Amino acid sequence: MNYFVTAIGTDSGKTVISAILVEMLKADYWKPVQAGRPRDTDAVKALISNTETIFHPETYLLNTPASPHAAAKIDKVEIDLNEFHVLETGDDLIIEGAGGVLVPLNDEDVVLDLVPRLHSEIILVSNLYLGSINHTLLTAEVIKSRGYKVKGIIFNGPSNPESEDIILKKTGYKLLLKVDQEEEMTKETILKYAEKLKESWD
Repeated sequence: MNYFVTAIGTDSGKTVISAILVEMLKADYWKPVQAGRPRDTDAVKALISNTETIFHPETYLLNTPASPHAAAKIDKVEIDLNEFHVLETGDDLIIEGAGGVLVPLNDEDVVLDLVPRLHSEIILVSNLYLGSINHTLLTAEVIKSRGYKVKGIIFNGPSNPESEDIILKKTGYKLLLKVDQEEEMTKETILKYAEKLKESWD
């Protein structure tokens, strides 16, 4: 199964969540579009303990930490949706998106357009802050308007029960995991959350 990890915005914790998913499923990992360094692929490599995961190269590795469409222009390339192909792997595959769902890849396509092309089920990451309810519900509305399948939602950061409850009620999404604000993310921390994730996974 292919799982597409996306979020309500930039710096929501997609890479950490991807590492937890990779560790729990012993899945392969792929970041199709990387804008800027350090590479998220390297971050996930450093956080997982299993030796089975295969890390697939980026389709576009861009130099500037910016929206992919802007980073591509600086590199004098254009991101072409036809360059993205479903990877043939015998294992589950965690695909990490770039930014939020409507981040542009070029003048026409956005990150969310990769989901059907890569035959993926969405895992949505929501980090909780003032305004995140609106951002999460807007993201969910866009996903629902396209009819894409969602495996569930993962909350990242300090808990806010009122925000979490209303988001779950309004979206109807399954809660997969809550990730606390950790002082440091280590291999041991990732393993701990991978074990927790198993309890809600089916």
